[in-house]
Amino acid sequence: MLKAGARAFLHLFGLPAALLALWWFFAARSDSFYYPTLNEILSAFGETWFSSRIVDDVLPSLWRLAVGYLGAVVLGVTLGVLLGSHRQLRALLEPVLEFFRAIPPPVLIPVLMLFSGIGDSMKITVIIVGSVWPVMLNTVEGVRAIDDVLADTARCYGITGAARLRRLVLPAASPQIVAGMRQALSISIILMVISEMFASSSGLGFAIVQFQRSFAIPEMWSGILLLGLLGFALSLLFGLLESRVLHWHRGLRQSQKGEK
Repeated sequence: MLKAGARAFLHLFGLPAALLALWWFFAARSDSFYYPTLNEILSAFGETWFSSRIVDDVLPSLWRLAVGYLGAVVLGVTLGVLLGSHRQLRALLEPVLEFFRAIPPPVLIPVLMLFSGIGDSMKITVIIVGSVWPVMLNTVEGVRAIDDVLADTARCYGITGAARLRRLVLPAASPQIVAGMRQALSISIILMVISEMFASSSGLGFAIVQFQRSFAIPEMWSGILLLGLLGFALSLLFGLLESRVLHWHRGLRQSQKGEK
């Protein structure tokens, strides 16, 4: 019998390792210029990204991703709490919000370029505009789903204003908020790459497009591989954050299952 730690390790890394092995095997005899072997891609990976490109392209992308994602979380939670707490405000703004939610964020890039140029502000704005929706909508549903007994208890004890927000609303809605934050993280990575492909001079998206245009195919594939590793690492970090923030929720669910 495998220990719990070994089973968790296999569940986490077993399938990626198997896919890499299959990639290595089936691409080993490739003679296509556009589909290099995994060995060539890994060699280009070390030469390309363990160099000045870490400072020139990787760090700027991570900075834009962090600022845009945090901005989307703050804005989404704020709007979600307001809309979830006030039914009339939600009814008033819902048509406008549905209109803007239906617009794909990449379509806004040319418009944002007119107002904010091609600098970091445009890229960060694209990430915020596209990633705010899952956070906001999940927050709204979380606030609306607060247990009536808990709300009445807080009202009886005179817990209002900021204290009610801190002690009741945010903790009760936190499972839905965290679910929206997880969705927003993947969207933020996608929008980070797309925004850097438009009139940019740095970033992972810019570098991948430059490699493609100059027919540096192994380097291009190494950039795609780096993006996958980045998304995987951020997912692991988010999982650790989620387990720390929602440890009470998981304990509650386990206790409910035990009672059944």
